[in-house]
Formats: sequence, structure tokens, C-alpha cells
Amino acid sequence: MHSSLSRRTVLAGAGAAALAGATATATPATAAERGHRSKTVVFRNVRPYGAARATDLVVVDGRISDGPAPHGAKAVDGGGRIALPSLVDAHIHPDKTTWGGSWVSRRPASAIADYVAQDVELFRAQRRPVAERAYGLMSHAVARGTRGMRAHADVAPAYGLAGVEGLAEARERLRHALDVQIVAFPQHGVIRTPGTAALLERAARQGLIDMIGGIDPIGFDGALDEQLDVVFGIADRHGVGVDIHLHDRGEKGMRAMRGIVERTRALSLAGKVTVSHVFCLPGLTDRELGSVATDLGEQDIALTTVAPSDSLVLPIARLREHGVRVGLGSDGVRDSWSPFGDADMMHRAHILGWVTDVRLDDELNECYRVATHGGADVMGIPHADFRAGAPADFVLVRGECLPQVVVDMPRRDMVVHGGVVVARDGEFLA
Repeated sequence: MHSSLSRRTVLAGAGAAALAGATATATPATAAERGHRSKTVVFRNVRPYGAARATDLVVVDGRISDGPAPHGAKAVDGGGRIALPSLVDAHIHPDKTTWGGSWVSRRPASAIADYVAQDVELFRAQRRPVAERAYGLMSHAVARGTRGMRAHADVAPAYGLAGVEGLAEARERLRHALDVQIVAFPQHGVIRTPGTAALLERAARQGLIDMIGGIDPIGFDGALDEQLDVVFGIADRHGVGVDIHLHDRGEKGMRAMRGIVERTRALSLAGKVTVSHVFCLPGLTDRELGSVATDLGEQDIALTTVAPSDSLVLPIARLREHGVRVGLGSDGVRDSWSPFGDADMMHRAHILGWVTDVRLDDELNECYRVATHGGADVMGIPHADFRAGAPADFVLVRGECLPQVVVDMPRRDMVVHGGVVVARDGEFLA
């Protein structure tokens, strides 16, 4: 019998249409954004979504244009490659990572509290500050085609605000290549660890974060109403969003979900709340799921999944029928919890297809849609769908068609953000 449980096991215990048909509409650039002199780039000989015939993509001031390219505009040759929307990581923990550093040997752990204790030990043992480690991982994600990222940073007395401050520094360095939202995440609990609530309040008051997090109000914090009152109270006072980790399964998870829905409604926070993982939903009957999904859709509460297994991945298609926004994320990357992870969202789309046992082209296309437009919906950023006015955020890869790309995960030969090439041949261009 194994003495050590995996991250997936502990969390579990604790607790399609083609892309070209997407409906979201990007907001055209304003006059202020355009400025006095437009910047035009033409990406020649590319195949959006793997179209049979190559075409040119005209980019003006960082957005796709449906007009002709002016004479003398800068041209970039795509070499007949497939052009695909850049990806969005809707749930990742860059502050914890050891990416780019020495190998870390992990010890057995049997509960979330054990992993939390090892988080602190690893944090204190790191010679590189959070900003440096996070920047390394986040720039690597850009080189793999990520355009947007919701980044969770641990906030607890053991760290103070080092995590959010480090992520803020990394975000600033990458602002030309990556859109980042920062969540103050109380991994050690909001109520069970005194001093955490004050740190969350401080992070929001100082404008360091975009969202306040939470974690298993019943199963880990043991204080459903107290935790949700603190988290939602801070969000309401400071005008930030909410993103709560919910691993609890069964009735514990559903009680927490009901509390989240009630507070979202009472504080008029519709569209500003996300629940991550949500392991209590996959086991519901279709009728029960429909009832919960209706509430989520009415309050515009978004969900994220990291596709950890076939039994814990969210029923994405069913949720979308009710208008629920669902995004895909990497979760932890080479941290104290697990040696695995690579912050490559194309790989994560592949994993989503693998664990859900898909085989049809439309199903594979949908996996990519969740990793791109799904995450964009969660973050509230426009779809990069090649329509006129859409952000010119795309990747160029060699391949035959989108389903084959999801399966084979070819190298990202070029990554473009806002019309600017930010990575080539898998390497970030600093």
C-alpha cells in the first residue's frame, strides 16, 4: 500500500463546435489606442484554423483588420503554417513554482495540510525570489502560445504579500506579451490561519490584485459562513472579483456552492465570481446539474477546471448549455505538490481530450476552444478569433488541421501578441 497520496487523490478526497463559429465580438481599438500613426503588419501565407487555402492577416494597431494592407506595410511570412488563437490559462500558481531551478525531491503527504507545510519549507529554501521564478514560468508559457493568465498567489502570514508582489513584478515585465490577472489565494485558510484575512484586505486596498480567493470553506477552513463573508466582503468593499478553490465533494461542496450563489446575488457581483475545480459537480445527476447550472448561469458565475481525471473534469458542454463560462488551467507547475506541469496550454487541451476520451474532430476542436475562448470568457477578455477588431493574438504551427494539432502538439513556431512577434521557435523574445 502506498504511504503517499498524489495531489490529484488528495484534492479529490478533499473535496463541439468549431472555433471559427465563436460568437464573442472583440471591441475595436479606440482613437486613443490608435494614436496619430497606425502600425500595420501583414502576416502573409497563413491558414487560420487550418483552412485549405492560405491567406494574409492584416493587423492594424494590434487588432485584426478586414481592410487591405497599405503599401509598404511590414510583412511577416507565415510559410503556410496554421494560425490559431493564442491560449488562455484560467488557473495557475506561478508563485509556487521551482521552474528553471534545481530538482526538488518531494516527501510523502496525506492531506492538504501536509502539502501546505511543504509549501512553506520550499518557499524558505528558494534562493530565487518569487518574481524571478514566476517570470521564468510565465515567459515560458508565452513561448508556448499563452496570451492570458489568471495567476493565483499564496497569501498567508508565512509569506506576507511576497507572492502577489512577485507576480505583480513579473506581470509588469511581461505586459507587452501577456495579459495577467492576480488572485490573492489563502492556501492556508482564511479563518483557520489568523492574520490571513487582514493580508487579503491589505492586498485589495493597495491595488495589488484583481481578485480575492478562497479555499474549501467547509472541508478545509471549517467555517463556511465566516470565510465567505470575509472573502465577499473584501471583494464588495474594494471592487475586485472572487475566485474560490472548491475541492469539497458531495454535500459539503454543494453547500459551499449555494453560499457562493447566495452572496453573489445579494451583493450584485454577477459576472465577477469564479469557482475553480468544483469537484462536487461531476457526480451530480443530470437533473441536479441542470438546477445548479441554471443558478450559475443566472448569476454569471464562471468555473475553471484543470482536467485532473475523467471523474473530476467538469461537464463543460452541459454547463455551456446554461450559459456558464468555463475555462481550462494548468494549476500547479513543478511545486511542492507535484513534479509535473509545464504551463503549456496546448498540452492541457490535449489532456482534456485524453481524460474525456474524445475522438471526433468536433470534440477535439472543442478542447481547443475551452483552452482559448473559454479562458478568455472567464478572464473577461475578447476572443482572439481573427474577426475584424479582434486582438491579433495567435500562434503559427505546422500541421494539417486543428484536431491533429491538439493531438500532436507541434512546436509553436511563432507567437504573436497584439500584432507583435513575442516568441519564435519555442523561445520567448525578451
